[in-house]
Amino acid sequence: MDSITQILLGASVAGAVVPPAHRRAAMLAGAALGTLPDLDSFPIRLFTDDPVALMTLHRGFSHSLFVLPLLAWAIWAFYRSRGRRVAESPRRWFWAIQLALVTHPLLDAFTVYGTQLLWPLATPPVMWSSVFIIDPGYTLWLLLGVAVAVFAGQKPFAQRALVAGLALGTAYLGWSLVAKAMVEREAERSLAALGLQDAPRFSVPMPFNTLLWRVVAMTPEGFVEGEHSLVADARPIAFRHHRSDTAALGDVVAYPAVARLAWFNHGFMKAHDRDGRLVLSDLRMGAEPDYSFNVAVAERDGRAWREIPPEQLSWPWEARRRLPQMWDRIWTEPASPSVPAAADTGSAPAPGERPYAGNQ
Repeated sequence: MDSITQILLGASVAGAVVPPAHRRAAMLAGAALGTLPDLDSFPIRLFTDDPVALMTLHRGFSHSLFVLPLLAWAIWAFYRSRGRRVAESPRRWFWAIQLALVTHPLLDAFTVYGTQLLWPLATPPVMWSSVFIIDPGYTLWLLLGVAVAVFAGQKPFAQRALVAGLALGTAYLGWSLVAKAMVEREAERSLAALGLQDAPRFSVPMPFNTLLWRVVAMTPEGFVEGEHSLVADARPIAFRHHRSDTAALGDVVAYPAVARLAWFNHGFMKAHDRDGRLVLSDLRMGAEPDYSFNVAVAERDGRAWREIPPEQLSWPWEARRRLPQMWDRIWTEPASPSVPAAADTGSAPAPGERPYAGNQ
């Protein structure tokens, strides 16, 4: 999740468990500890500028459930030995520090990016993908609880406000899992009708909400993409097909950078030739044709591909212009499921894009 949300979560859990006289100090400490795991990017950048390493090492050791409890214990032991607040209430401060650190990766696991909860085990990153990386529906409750507690100080109402904010935020996360299950059920039915019931797939909420979802499933020629609104849609998901250079991807799959990306993104990536370079786009973050992570891994050498140092590419992004359309899409089902989403905006389908009507 975003840094502000993690700061608020750390402040909330720490402030909720310490004695009233320590509450404001604990909230400050919890806020700092809540953002600490995301500072892993700074030491990583000291050793590499490889975009694949930067992407896949983030949320690694600093988000491990094997590492953070030990770090929390070390911090607690250090401050306990120095006396003052932690020594006055060691048990409560122990849990305040533990919760401020451990809740960070657990919350991150609800997003699609991928969190290596079991580092150093080589298991793929966890991505429950039930909330967007920024979601006011979760953050707002924490913000209200922290704001009340800051002003209430040692009053009993301060703790109740923090607990209420945490409870309502947790309830929202629970709702996000229910919403995802509903979307997955519809996706399974819709994909089965297209002969893609066994295709690898994922679902992820669209920005800032849990009412409109994006579903992607892989095909032999590329992938299909569709949206489903829990509010408006009554028909099956209308999928659009997008091509990926699967042959080229097969040619480079043994490259270390490509293998690392495939492990990290669970194979949900698109390969395409851009100006003579093979670019891999992470399908989980963004929507066709705009993706957050686009890495060039090879360049043309005659009819073959030659490995190159990975390079993160960027080009003009259209996604921000689509936010008003996304808001309308939450409440309105498209008139015809056979019309690509691009047609809803008055533009022509992108090259390689077509409605998907089953294995062809």
